[in-house]
Amino acid sequence: MDTKKLWKMFTSMFYLSACTFGGGYVIVSLMRDVFVKKYHWIDDEEMLDLVAIAQSSPGAIAVNGAIVVGYKLSGIVGVAVALVATILPPFLILSIVSLVYDAFIANVWIRWLLEGMQAGVVAIILSVCLDMGIPYIKHKKYVSMLCFGIALCANSIFHIPVVWIILCGMVFVCLEAIFQRTKK
Repeated sequence: MDTKKLWKMFTSMFYLSACTFGGGYVIVSLMRDVFVKKYHWIDDEEMLDLVAIAQSSPGAIAVNGAIVVGYKLSGIVGVAVALVATILPPFLILSIVSLVYDAFIANVWIRWLLEGMQAGVVAIILSVCLDMGIPYIKHKKYVSMLCFGIALCANSIFHIPVVWIILCGMVFVCLEAIFQRTKK
C-alpha cells in the first residue's frame, strides 16, 4: 500500500471538504482539478464515469464522489481514507457552529457572506457543466447532448422528478448498448 499516495489523497480530500462551499457538485469539480489535472491519477474520461456513478448512487454526491475516487485509487483502504477525509471537516465545523449557533445566525455580516457565496457557487457549478460537456461536443456525441437537453427540459420546464429522468436514461443506455452489440 502506497502510504504517500494515501496521505496525499487524505489531505486533498480533507482540504477540499473543509474549504468547499456550495454542495457536492462543487467538491466534485475540485476533485477533478486535484486528481485529474494536478496529480494525473485519473484521466478525464474516468472522472466523468466516476461522477456519473456518484450521481446515480443514493446519498450525498460529495461522499459518493469520495468513495468512488478512493476506490479507484486505492481500493477499500482508499474508500476508508477518502470517506474519513470527506466527512471529518463538516462534522468538526458543524459541531463548533452548533455551540454558537444563535450568535452565528443572528450576525448580519455572516448572513451576507453566505448569501454572497451563492454567486460563486453558481459560477463553479456552471464551470463543472462546461468542463464535463466539452468532451461530448469535441467527440461529436450528439445523441448524448440531445439526451442532456431533453433531461434538462424535462426537469426544469415540465418538473419531471430527477429519479424518473435517471431511470429513463438507464433504460436508454441499456437499449443503446444492445443496439451497439447487434450492430457488430
